Amino acid sequence: MKNGISFLKSILLFLSLSLVLASSKLHGNPAHEMVGVLNQNRTAQKLGKLNESPGLGCMALQYVELCEGNCNVNNTLSCDPPEDDFTQVFAPNCGVELPTFGTITGHILGCSSKYAAPEVTFSDILFRDNKALSVLRNRSHTEVGVGMARLHKGTFFWCLLFSDGVTNSSFALEDNGRGIKQRKGCYSGSAFPCSSNAYMMCMRLLNSFLGLVFSSFCLFEKHLKS
Repeated sequence: MKNGISFLKSILLFLSLSLVLASSKLHGNPAHEMVGVLNQNRTAQKLGKLNESPGLGCMALQYVELCEGNCNVNNTLSCDPPEDDFTQVFAPNCGVELPTFGTITGHILGCSSKYAAPEVTFSDILFRDNKALSVLRNRSHTEVGVGMARLHKGTFFWCLLFSDGVTNSSFALEDNGRGIKQRKGCYSGSAFPCSSNAYMMCMRLLNSFLGLVFSSFCLFEKHLKS
């Protein structure tokens, strides 16, 4: 009997560890990691590194949310917001100070039904052809912002925005660089991890259930020993 309880406790411990690992995979900041992958590719081509712009990244996340539901079977996005949306919707929603709004010199979009590490997303989704790579390797780019969110039916959406702005003086966020906290996804340059309300709720419920079952087994085992 005791061996059976110990075995069940081991299974619950394994499930709890798996839960933590799955949570950490999706609740880090892959948007920030993507910037590192972009710069590795640029330095390999003897190009300068791109500075990480939180303001640009937050607007990339706004762009992503606008594209919800438009993921095509080949992992491309059919999404083209009006130009005015950047200054009238995206920037205000992020807390970007409009006097610092610079020039956006390029963008890349992509999506996938399953989560993939930034390195895989780079090669298999975002930069599969020379046209996309030419955008990344444009010498006029000085800044980049990356947004990523899990939205429509669990699909992962990515947006990369490039600019030729000056570091720390373009796309500046209000409140000493904090800007407005986003409720979905994550963006590069932010200290906040990725978030998905539905995903987080499921994880919390599962974690609570495992904790309750584990506690019950501990109490049952204690009762047998007494």
